[in-house]
Amino acid sequence: MPLTRRQALAALPFLALAGTGFPAGPRAETLPPPRLGGPFRMTTHRGEVLTEKDLEGAPYVLFFGFTHCPEICPTTLWEISEDLEFLGPKAASLNVFFVSVDPERDTQETLQSYAEAFGNRVVALYGTPEETARIARNYKAVFRKVPTSDGDYTMEHTALLYLVDAGGNLFDTVRYQEDPDVRRRKLEELASKGD
Repeated sequence: MPLTRRQALAALPFLALAGTGFPAGPRAETLPPPRLGGPFRMTTHRGEVLTEKDLEGAPYVLFFGFTHCPEICPTTLWEISEDLEFLGPKAASLNVFFVSVDPERDTQETLQSYAEAFGNRVVALYGTPEETARIARNYKAVFRKVPTSDGDYTMEHTALLYLVDAGGNLFDTVRYQEDPDVRRRKLEELASKGD
């Protein structure tokens, strides 16, 4: 039985945390593309203010994470940087945004060195706890702070790449460690939506 649009959007963050992503197959035929986003205000690692208005009219990739992430975040950003290089001019229209879910530790300086480690195509975003919660809510992402045994903490977060077309609709998602050929095909298709 096909999921309704509301059911699919409600399930998205939990499927991502479980590492399963969206089910393959009938989703494309049975669901209209969900519209994501909404009003937000974040700051880039370059110190510029970015709002939802700045995302209009061009396809983009959005990923929620944090700089102290031991594996998923750096691996994902490295893979997408490699993908963009592999696709070359075909991916020229794509913007990539890394949204920090750890406003306590991820300062502009921290994010600047982190983002630049993955080349010049990744733009890191940070904000106040309220601004961070708002953008996550707008994209149906979830995150939470989890204390660790050494008195520090880590962050659990939605581990999906959101692929959003130029009209602001969810075109597709990419799961962590998804097949590289499939991932690159999705990115190439997304980029073509901005031509």
